[in-house]
Amino acid sequence: MKIFTVGSKSFVTSFQLAGIPGKISENPKNALEEIKTLTDDSDVGLILVSDDITESINDELTALRSKKSTLVFALPAAGSEKTEINYRVMLKKILGV
Repeated sequence: MKIFTVGSKSFVTSFQLAGIPGKISENPKNALEEIKTLTDDSDVGLILVSDDITESINDELTALRSKKSTLVFALPAAGSEKTEINYRVMLKKILGV
């Protein structure tokens, strides 16, 4: 199973440093197209998306989640107003490790 990220350059780059590939997309509509393409790939099991991009495409993502087996999760973007973010811990929780 492959894991991919979709989001801003800083979001994707931070995961690339941990060995997780990604697609840089600053525009929510372009991100949605990238996510649709990734969910069509049977080798992709998890897509991590920055939450700043998902806000305006939540309805479309919900519809996509109901049709596809690929898990799509929104994570806080770098610089988010949410408190301190530990992506490693968050990823372990998502994967059940």
